[in-house]
Amino acid sequence: MQALQQGSPEARRRALAKAITLLESSKAEHREPADALLAAVQPLSGAAFRLGLSGVPGVGKSTFIEALGLFLIERGHRVAVLAVDPSSSVSGGSILGDKTRMERLSVSPQAFIRPSPARGNLGGVAEATREAMLVCEVGGYDVVLVETVGVGQSESAVANMTDMFVLLQLPNAGDDLQAIKRGVMELADMIVVNKADLDPDAAMRAQATLTSSVRLLGLGHADEAGPKPEVLQLSALHGDGLEDFWAAVARYRAHQQGHHIERKRRHQALAWMWDRVDAGLRRAFHAHPAVRHELAAIEAQVAQGLVPASTAARRLLAAQTGKR
Repeated sequence: MQALQQGSPEARRRALAKAITLLESSKAEHREPADALLAAVQPLSGAAFRLGLSGVPGVGKSTFIEALGLFLIERGHRVAVLAVDPSSSVSGGSILGDKTRMERLSVSPQAFIRPSPARGNLGGVAEATREAMLVCEVGGYDVVLVETVGVGQSESAVANMTDMFVLLQLPNAGDDLQAIKRGVMELADMIVVNKADLDPDAAMRAQATLTSSVRLLGLGHADEAGPKPEVLQLSALHGDGLEDFWAAVARYRAHQQGHHIERKRRHQALAWMWDRVDAGLRRAFHAHPAVRHELAAIEAQVAQGLVPASTAARRLLAAQTGKR
């Protein structure tokens, strides 16, 4: 804890990196010190603004984050970036290339970039992303940016751990029906059409279409008095539109101050607890001796079509509970 809050910026960044490595560790002997660390940082966290970002591959998430991070640092902020890379379903490895793509931001002493592997987690974020976010806040970063693996029905966890969720879209990325699809758009607090410099006319059409979709489908918060998601366009590559973007973020933050943000974070904390319970139950199931004893045979029977999948699932659950 002391190393996170005192010393030179470089020493604090090293301490922060080590703390996140501890939180991400899957070793049983690291769980107790990790829990102790979380218990220490929990009361001291919460002052930073948490901004989640998602979008399809190629939408320019890394370019946008670097441009936004440099923009914020110029205005006196300290920025932490938690970037999640997809893990290979074959080798289990990850490239972790986000830090390389954010070359200018990564060398700033006022920035901290941590790429982490998704390791197969649904929701587009790594298992310890929420915990890492708290440690970054205690480390003195007042804006925490969380970048997801990609976008889709499962890429929603970031919306449940941040104060604001921004969805990045591309010009000419689809027709009107594509633009009004529900799902992840329902979670967005703001929609940004990036790469507007490539085709300004297409970007303008996309902005108009998305704005109409937000209104027609009633997207936004259940609170009728709450703001509807704003739709903006910008060019992260050239830095055009960042002033307007951050002004829109400020408007959203002004509305969310007080009981709105407190209530949202309380709900997120409960969701976080149940996520960890679900993950723990899954690990305990796979580690159970009776399950491990029967698993290979049951999987073979299901693959050969000898046993229905639902029946096999019940047999495995019965093996864990000891109830036949």
